[in-house]
Amino acid sequence: QVRLVESGGGLGQAGGSRRRSCTGSGRTLSNYAMGWFRQAPGKERDSVAAITRSGVSQYYVDSVKGRFTISRDYAKNTVDLQMNRLEPEDTAVYYCAAAVTASSSSYKVTSSSYDYWGQGTQVTVSS
Repeated sequence: QVRLVESGGGLGQAGGSRRRSCTGSGRTLSNYAMGWFRQAPGKERDSVAAITRSGVSQYYVDSVKGRFTISRDYAKNTVDLQMNRLEPEDTAVYYCAAAVTASSSSYKVTSSSYDYWGQGTQVTVSS
């Protein structure tokens, strides 16, 4: 079983940048497809970005394409979400998640596909 610990995030200004990091403990994250989700008040938890075990392919929801980048660091056992050109609409609680999969080339975009979750951290973007 893997434990996911998130760091980074917090307060940001519109047009600025923030970086979220998700560190795995107990297991290597290379065994999992990884994703970042967010949940705004009164809304469902939605996928923001996902990455395959190999790191070769990524998925982004349309609203963050060109602004957010998901990446893996196998040596540090982390998965990061770099958020640039922040918008007030990016305000939400952000979660990282890990999905058990035998495939190194597929990512997951639905929350039900994920097996482990981080604790979630608030990101607030002011205008």
